[in-house]
Amino acid sequence: MPHLSKSRPYHHGDLRASLLAAAEQTLREKGVGSLSLRELAREVGVSHAAPGRHFKDKQALLNALALAGYDRLGRLLEAADDAELPLEPRLAALARAYLGFAVDNAELLELMYARKHEPGASEQMVAAVERTVGSLARVIADAQRRGEVVAGDPEDLNLVAGAALHGVAAFAAGGMLTPEAALAGVDTLVHHLLHGLKPR
Repeated sequence: MPHLSKSRPYHHGDLRASLLAAAEQTLREKGVGSLSLRELAREVGVSHAAPGRHFKDKQALLNALALAGYDRLGRLLEAADDAELPLEPRLAALARAYLGFAVDNAELLELMYARKHEPGASEQMVAAVERTVGSLARVIADAQRRGEVVAGDPEDLNLVAGAALHGVAAFAAGGMLTPEAALAGVDTLVHHLLHGLKPR
């Protein structure tokens, strides 16, 4: 992603997109606490009041960043999903797409989950979560109907799968696993999720 700065000011085009790109760069480099509409305006080369046309406050900016993240993740998951595949490789492809996003966007993913759990999360946010996190639950529910997965609440099973994936992503973000090792372990992780650890 190109870094926007005073040496590359905003001149034309989509100010909202420019602000979001600069905000994501700041999030990656300095964390959510460093995000400021005034600083973003300075960085993209517009007046300090200009961002107010798109984001009424920092919370609105954070919501927009989270929604953009969910949109990107949704597109990755949709591209990775192949309903014609057997269950295990299908889940592995989805897991690999999620984990790749999580490893590459650790700070953004943390913000996405934080905004998801905000009291009064917008309908837009709820729909974005359903499109992404809910996609795995739908795959599990379909597999249950075919008798490929144990009976039970698909949301509970999705929580187990999601916790495993997010745990691996956290290990990679924390330096306990390299991104390469995290991604290389996806097939084994999905295999154990589907078959358990007991000897067969």
